[in-house]
Amino acid sequence: MQVKDLTIEELKLLIQETVAETIQSLLIDPDEGKQLKPEVKQQLLDSLQRTQAGESGVLAEEIAKKLGLQWE
Repeated sequence: MQVKDLTIEELKLLIQETVAETIQSLLIDPDEGKQLKPEVKQQLLDSLQRTQAGESGVLAEEIAKKLGLQWE
């Protein structure tokens, strides 16, 4: 069957199914079920603790500059 043979309702359903499949594939977490390395987990906890204590992090503009990127 070709697209030209579909009714409007069939075409709408096909588009809806395609969009739903695409969204679902984008929402899948490729790291699901994997464990963080202990040192990465500790770095994240330390960062969270500093943030909760009111310490500010590095500005995105500074990171971009170090990487040779332009931040807008």
